Amino acid sequence: MKTSAKWIAALCGATALAAIASGSALAQQQFTLRFNHVHNPSEPNAKGFVNWAKRVEERTKGGLKMQVFHSAQLGVEEDIIEQIRQGAAIGQNTDAARLGNYVKELAVVNGPYFIETKEDAFKLGNLESIKKWQDELATKHGIKVVCSDWVQGKRNFFTNKPVRKPEDLASLRIRTPPAPIWQESIRALGASPTAMSFGDIYPGLQQQAVDGAELVYPNITASNLNEVLKYANETGHITLVNFEVVSAQWFNKLPEEYQTALVEECKAAGQAASAAMEEAAKADKEKLIKAGMTIVSDVDLAAFKAAGEKAYEKLNLTEARKQVYKELGR
Repeated sequence: MKTSAKWIAALCGATALAAIASGSALAQQQFTLRFNHVHNPSEPNAKGFVNWAKRVEERTKGGLKMQVFHSAQLGVEEDIIEQIRQGAAIGQNTDAARLGNYVKELAVVNGPYFIETKEDAFKLGNLESIKKWQDELATKHGIKVVCSDWVQGKRNFFTNKPVRKPEDLASLRIRTPPAPIWQESIRALGASPTAMSFGDIYPGLQQQAVDGAELVYPNITASNLNEVLKYANETGHITLVNFEVVSAQWFNKLPEEYQTALVEECKAAGQAASAAMEEAAKADKEKLIKAGMTIVSDVDLAAFKAAGEKAYEKLNLTEARKQVYKELGR
């Protein structure tokens, strides 16, 4: 009996040690996320992504590391999103227009004059309608939205002729990302949308494949686009809200505390970067003026807003916009 008792005690001890070792191994398990974006390293958002990565690694004590790749080093955005859908440990800075390719209603966030301020943008992630569409994006398409608190600011038309009303855009080929809401928005505002990747804008303008682009001021200075563009036409037609996405499959494998850290630090870094982006737009506007770019500020905004309605109608997003506005209290 004594021998049997000793054997049982030894077995229990070994089992306990194995359990502790297993728990320790789990606690020490490391995850790595490669994160891709198109921005130049000097832009506020690029610096914000680096800050996000730093805070996540600190908070998880090295358990979750983010490797940030600027200037689309990992590839074209649309290709990265497809890798994300397949479960790859990769992330992408994207927008509602591209996510609308999977869940149509999400595209409404990228519509003309949808929201005016970064504060409204920060509220979007808490709205029931947005949560519902993001859940569908994750469960049906494998794309997990980490947060949507990254606001690049108002996009304007940059051209080589002044633009004050929608008619002034007639026959102009304007570079846009390849997504329906973006294409229809630019078409509704009067121009001919031409799909082109961000990195191809400069040579596209040089070769006259396009006549202009619609971007935020920091994009112009960071890519030296003022060398091939003369006018900044302040239409402010899209307040661009960026969504940070990862694979839903990969995200669900993370320990809960790592998931929380990734989401909370995304929001914090995004809101800080959004404020920096707002200030950068003012500073970069002044730089462009000094460099010789002409700012066209006497734009007929009422005419542009009226024209933009056609995009919502064309893509059947009027009801989606109404629902979001209701939840925003607008």
